[in-house]
Amino acid sequence: MRGSTDVDLGNVCVSNSSRCHHTADTLARKFAVAEGRASWVAADPGKVADWYRIGGTLDVATESIPIISVPPATTASHQEVPALAEHGALSDYWTLTKPEVNFLIAVATLTGFYLGLPVQLDYFPWLRLVHTLLGTLLVASGTGTLNQYIERYFDAHMRRTARRPLAAGRLTPNAVLWFGFALSSLGSIYLAIAVNTLASLLTIATLVSYLFLYTPLKRKTPLCTLVGAFPGAMPPLIGWAAASGRLSLEAWILYAMLFLWQFPHFMAIAWMYREDYDRAGYFVLPHGPSKRHFVSLQTVLPLLALFLVSQLAASAGRPSILYRVGALILSLGFFYYGAQFVFHRSSAAARRLLMASIFYLPCVFILQVLDKR
Repeated sequence: MRGSTDVDLGNVCVSNSSRCHHTADTLARKFAVAEGRASWVAADPGKVADWYRIGGTLDVATESIPIISVPPATTASHQEVPALAEHGALSDYWTLTKPEVNFLIAVATLTGFYLGLPVQLDYFPWLRLVHTLLGTLLVASGTGTLNQYIERYFDAHMRRTARRPLAAGRLTPNAVLWFGFALSSLGSIYLAIAVNTLASLLTIATLVSYLFLYTPLKRKTPLCTLVGAFPGAMPPLIGWAAASGRLSLEAWILYAMLFLWQFPHFMAIAWMYREDYDRAGYFVLPHGPSKRHFVSLQTVLPLLALFLVSQLAASAGRPSILYRVGALILSLGFFYYGAQFVFHRSSAAARRLLMASIFYLPCVFILQVLDKR
């Protein structure tokens, strides 16, 4: 059976208790006699095999297993295959955009937009917000797609990414390349026309630095995390620029928060999948004993800095008691899971830190929005 996907009487060889082997012809005669069709054997032995292919029973041990013939495919079944294939392709293209990452990008962009608006407003600019989110997510989706195009050979060696559409071979490289280029171009142009030039330039800077600086450095130095944190913290700036047309001190404080947040977040991911990254040739963590010290520093120091910066991040630099207390609790909880990870350095502790980071970011942004109100 190893070399064939079609298994019928022509592929059967069964060993009995006396260590004799029954070939297909022997089995055919035996089954025909058992069914009362012994006359078929002399007339046409091949007819017996054909009969057993389309129906009847195959005696194995003492039980009978019905062999059910499969009816020929109907016209409707032929029409279902393209529909299923089309549905699968759409799902793969959606996966290329990294929707789980885009959710956090949308939250950060929305926060920057809201906090960048003047305190006194005659009406909320809903349409501009929609334009901002749509354009930013188009560029982010294109960036994620192009990143998978560049790293397709490396993704195929990682358990975490081997099932991605391009790494698994479900989509062609050319199709993914043009899809990512189209999304990125469309989003950049859309922001320039529907929002403003500054927001568009910030998204282009994010795309370029992410793809041409951070992505290749992942295979050269562990400092790639530092480099990647710069484009990774851009969404609040894009939102702020879209709302006000400029970048103030408060915008850069918001940027600093997201910049620092990325270090413990990525250290958790890098530790959980460290063997995967090594297998694929990524150099996101140092080799040897220095790996543990590197992870500890990249986790604890940014968390301490984030604790201080989060107390400054509020509208007009004057945070309320609600924000101060809420940010303090969130920062202490985040730091607790970071410390647990540093002490234990286990995959379970890394996973808890990852969940804490995902919980922390939207919550602290919500506090900032409420504080401004």
